[in-house]
Amino acid sequence: MASSATPATTIRVAAIQIAPDLDSWSGTLERVLAAIADAGAKGAKLAVFPETFVPWYPYFSFVHPPVMTGGEHVRLYDNAVVVPGPVTEAVAAAARRHGMVVVLGVNERDHGSLYNAQLIFDATGELLLKRRKITPTFHERMIWGQGDGAGLKVVDTAVGRVGALACWEHYNPLARYALMAQHEEIHVAQFPGSLVGPIFAEQIEVTIRHHALESGCFVVNATGWLTEGQIARISPDEGLRKGLRGGCMTAIVSPDGRHLVPPLTEGEGILIADLDMSLIVKRKRMMDSVGHYARPELLSLLLDDRPARPMHGQAVTSGPAYQTPSLDRSLRHGADEPDRHAFDGPADGAPDQRVAVLRGAAGRS
Repeated sequence: MASSATPATTIRVAAIQIAPDLDSWSGTLERVLAAIADAGAKGAKLAVFPETFVPWYPYFSFVHPPVMTGGEHVRLYDNAVVVPGPVTEAVAAAARRHGMVVVLGVNERDHGSLYNAQLIFDATGELLLKRRKITPTFHERMIWGQGDGAGLKVVDTAVGRVGALACWEHYNPLARYALMAQHEEIHVAQFPGSLVGPIFAEQIEVTIRHHALESGCFVVNATGWLTEGQIARISPDEGLRKGLRGGCMTAIVSPDGRHLVPPLTEGEGILIADLDMSLIVKRKRMMDSVGHYARPELLSLLLDDRPARPMHGQAVTSGPAYQTPSLDRSLRHGADEPDRHAFDGPADGAPDQRVAVLRGAAGRS
């Protein structure tokens, strides 16, 4: 079971920037387990790894056109992580052995599709959350399917309430707000690293520091790293190789937006920092964006947190066909709160009729 106890006042965390093994999932897994042991020896109670680190981030899709990537795409399928499976069992055992919360990015294989997934293991080894990136970015849409709202959750762990987003999900303010509204205390961010160039590192830094300030939480961010040999292997074109350098910003940020240790922007390494959890209250007493600084009667978030399913069972009845609810009908349920169930569709039902609703208070008397 997840821990519900109040976390210690100070928590030591590790943000890990290392290179994957581009040959096999097992080789990358060995590096993950070694890094967990290393972080554990340094006293860390939380370890964060880069985006889709196991088996590796699909760098090939960024520098090659889709017509040229079939072989590498299939190889990614062959090495991708099934949840649960050997990778999750090994990481769970390591988390339990070191009494450590572990957040790992993986390429998850679910039958015929791949997903950008984030896994949160508690210090007991229990897998508390598997979530999928809701919208793959640019070239990634040729590689991964889309996630759903069911993964936009904050979970109770041995180190406190932890939420996670991957890469450009941080540019979706509503996704960030969904975690903020669940009162995350430690936000885990994951980016691929060794991508785009130095400007990407600058953008990552702005993004994670802003989220720390806005959420009033700590941010632990991990980016990956590629060696020169790995870059040459991915592309023989030196012009394209420029797109596989830079973009590293492994960092640990406090609720007031400060780096707790200098960020890691080159090479492999592990950042270690002690989080003084009392800083959360010191920030939020001034600005709590989901509490005393919020105006929910004016602005609020509607989250569809149902898991997406490709098939729904429904018993055949002689009743009338299902009718799509109108916005009008929904709003008649109350001036301030539309009937959410009007948009849920039939139970176990017919085709999903999800709609987005924009509500404004202007002009109401």
